[in-house]
Amino acid sequence: MNNSLEVIELTSVDDNIIELANLLKEVVNKGASVGFLAPINTDTAIEYWSKVLKPGVILYVAKINNEIRGAVQLHLAMQQNGTHRAEVSKLMVDPSSRRCGIASTLMKTIESRATNEGRSLIILDTRLGDQSNILYKSLGYVESGTIPSYAQSSDGKLLGTVFYYKLLGQKQTT
Repeated sequence: MNNSLEVIELTSVDDNIIELANLLKEVVNKGASVGFLAPINTDTAIEYWSKVLKPGVILYVAKINNEIRGAVQLHLAMQQNGTHRAEVSKLMVDPSSRRCGIASTLMKTIESRATNEGRSLIILDTRLGDQSNILYKSLGYVESGTIPSYAQSSDGKLLGTVFYYKLLGQKQTT
């Protein structure tokens, strides 16, 4: 499957908005914590994607056989004192395509882009206990702390989040 994996930067979502909406719905409705509660409907997903691209936001999608199977955003800090950093946002992979290298390929793509944009620090957060924690650690991200009761789940339970960082082009220290 990985042989046909293609990562593309989208500068407009117009031609892909239905596929992106379906991806968001699929991951949220299967339990992903990306800022939405299940069940998410098509209108909500389309509204989100229609507003996602703005200055400082870079969107990549992963396609297999020309179908979107994953997405990730890189948010470049725009404040004067933050032009050295960026944040990973909404890494998502269609549940039927997981464990095929899509997430790690998307992460490596945005790390490269962050470096090309002059960013030396990349940060992210993810739900405490999620499989994504294993991915981020395997890619060299350093856990910097947790916050309990950070986000609400679809069943109303409050769940913790873990914050990670990675120094790009530098040896990691804690």
